[in-house]
Amino acid sequence: MSEPGQSSEGGGLGAAGQEAEADGEPPQEGSQNLPISGAQEEAEEEAVPPAAKQPRLAEGVGLDICPTDTGVDTTFDDGGNQGIVLITDKDLSKSEEDGKTAGDSQGGEKEWHQNGGENKDAVEEAERGDQLDDTSPQDTSCQRQYLGLDFSQNPQMLTGSWAEYTHTPENYLKGCKWAPDGSCILSNSADNVLRVYNLPPEIYSGSWDLLSEMSPVLRMTEGDTIYDYCWFPKMSSLDPDTCFIASSSRDNPVHIWDAFYGDLRATFRPYNHLDELTAAHSLRFSPDGSQLYCGFEKTVRVFYTERPGRDCEERPTVVKKQGQSGIISCLAFSPSQPVYACGSYSRTVGLYSCEDGSLLALLPQRHNGGVTHLLFSPDGYHLYTGGRKDPEILCWDLRDPGRVLFSLPRTVSTNQRIYFDLDPSGRYLMSGDTEGVMSVWDILTAPSDGNEDVLQPFLKFQAHRDCTNGISIHPFMPLVASCSGQRQFPSPDDSDGSDSGSDQDRVMSSNGIREDNALTLWWAGPLGSTSEERQQDEPAVIEN
Repeated sequence: MSEPGQSSEGGGLGAAGQEAEADGEPPQEGSQNLPISGAQEEAEEEAVPPAAKQPRLAEGVGLDICPTDTGVDTTFDDGGNQGIVLITDKDLSKSEEDGKTAGDSQGGEKEWHQNGGENKDAVEEAERGDQLDDTSPQDTSCQRQYLGLDFSQNPQMLTGSWAEYTHTPENYLKGCKWAPDGSCILSNSADNVLRVYNLPPEIYSGSWDLLSEMSPVLRMTEGDTIYDYCWFPKMSSLDPDTCFIASSSRDNPVHIWDAFYGDLRATFRPYNHLDELTAAHSLRFSPDGSQLYCGFEKTVRVFYTERPGRDCEERPTVVKKQGQSGIISCLAFSPSQPVYACGSYSRTVGLYSCEDGSLLALLPQRHNGGVTHLLFSPDGYHLYTGGRKDPEILCWDLRDPGRVLFSLPRTVSTNQRIYFDLDPSGRYLMSGDTEGVMSVWDILTAPSDGNEDVLQPFLKFQAHRDCTNGISIHPFMPLVASCSGQRQFPSPDDSDGSDSGSDQDRVMSSNGIREDNALTLWWAGPLGSTSEERQQDEPAVIEN
């Protein structure tokens, strides 16, 4: 990704600042059950031009984003239907030669040895253990990231992006996600623009003193409020044909963006029972990338990535007035079983079969508000869920569905979606809150008696002045990305008809407003000699 670029389809920016969790719900949707045709093998055999040269695809034209053997894989195995064993200090999946990723080609492998050299012996000893069944090179990288994490002190701020979000008023961020290969990061903001940032090369070399403010290399503009977005799980910067991002926005179809050039590559168009275009509220690729799951009201639609258009499989979540009601607000796939979880604004979580979409279990309503984010543990035994205006993250034991093992307290006082993330080993969970505080929990210290005890964070620090709504842990390096911001509501006193004072003075006098719209990168590993002097007495609160 060399040059910045912009691409959009139809319409300009609109409804900036509106929450993804809009109160308006789409009309009730009927079942289509349209047939799916076309074989993945035939699609892979067809010769296609490079991604940047392909025209925008119309309905019925194949999109070559099916899984390819690129040398970089996700933590899921192909098909998502075989079990994946939890990676521990005693297990590694591949040899050192097979563990290189796209980030390694830029120096990521060298950087790991520099900053995690004290763990080299442990890795070599682990490599002599039994190999895992059908795991991928990315698993090896994930293990390195776990070995490199060090939360004995506050993570150190490296760089970030601030000026990019000052061109539009109240352009707060609404989440960030690392690419599966760790080479870049994707952000979402209130101006309805998806931005892609490359990981600064100075981080690989350890030249932190040379770091400057980050600038996006790609900007992909949606026409309205972005509901959800996700990376293609087989994404590798070494293969442009796998660099894709799916996004869904209000009153628009699901868009597939080329994350290497910024072009719109394809669309998936869901229609309701009135044959009206309806927007998906949540998105998630299947672990092997062959399917795209989209959440709607009382329905999940499954599209096949090799066949853009309107054909899809309809999977209602309510059958004969039984099941999970409300808008499906978030999706996640189990890494060990062919199961996916759906969170709903009706405060429920359902577990479904990947084969036919049948309901396996419906967890009880334990959240105070609608579920906005959920995440499986790497071994697939636990499910973490968080909701709007809810003061805790719940850990569910999926071996005994309906049982809460423990809760993780955090401050969430708005309807905003507050993301949390697990490191690839499943040991550390990180989350922000509406006060700008970033918290880290050690899951290994959680009580084992299952009495729903509260697990307090062992590390808390002020990451931002405003709401820290996005957290994403790098796939194999001890890096954490965070983003901040929220819609500000000045007090009624500031909207008086008084002519005294400027608009800026009135905003500054608003009660409780601490605007901080930023994307920030944090170093969460051991400090090297190149950074010790720079990090002395550095404040944790970001200064714009």
